[in-house]
Amino acid sequence: MNFRDIHEHLRLELLRRIDRGVLSGSLLARQTGFRASHISNVLNRKRLLSPEGMDRIFQAQNLSIEQFFASPDRKISPRKGETIPVPIVSPAAALHQPNPTASETLHIPAAQLRENRSRPAPLRTHWQRYCAIALDAEQAAPMEPLLSPGALVVLDRSYVSLAGYREPHPTLYAVNYGGRLLLRFVSLEEGHLILRPMSLLHQARLLRLGTHDTPADHIIGRACLLLSSV
Repeated sequence: MNFRDIHEHLRLELLRRIDRGVLSGSLLARQTGFRASHISNVLNRKRLLSPEGMDRIFQAQNLSIEQFFASPDRKISPRKGETIPVPIVSPAAALHQPNPTASETLHIPAAQLRENRSRPAPLRTHWQRYCAIALDAEQAAPMEPLLSPGALVVLDRSYVSLAGYREPHPTLYAVNYGGRLLLRFVSLEEGHLILRPMSLLHQARLLRLGTHDTPADHIIGRACLLLSSV
């Protein structure tokens, strides 16, 4: 669980308390010393709290991370009709930008994403978790018929483990291959990542791991949702 996951769980709990009538945005502002406008932006996902700001809210509401997340598998159900905004970005932005911005955004039902397990890379725990890329013909061809040109692929950048996500089905990963984003099935053999296509018309690629490299250094995330262009 990364910082954004904790932030989102806290936001949902605050909204539940407001729904129950035991809290209001103005009351929370008085308790924490934040401006009411800042509280409103946080509750509406327009701003993120700093770690220090989260601590102030935890203290004001007599909460703790331990209370919320005593079990790493505990999930907080999304509110009815709630969506998660997912920016549609370039492959380069998905590879390199911690918090990519975009002119277009998908609004995915929270229930579709909230159950996703996470296994993030240690150095990328503060990255925005989800982003989407639109596939061109070159990117889609090696994975046809699973992928098609024009399709949107939502990437979960908090899952970079080679442990199969849903055995026995193979997991589709986004991989940084020499600065290019490739979508492939991935396995580790004798110090190499083997990037396997689905189409028999394309060959597998090898990515040699350096002495101190791990697979997570090259895996950007898991393809968790495919949206067809048809």
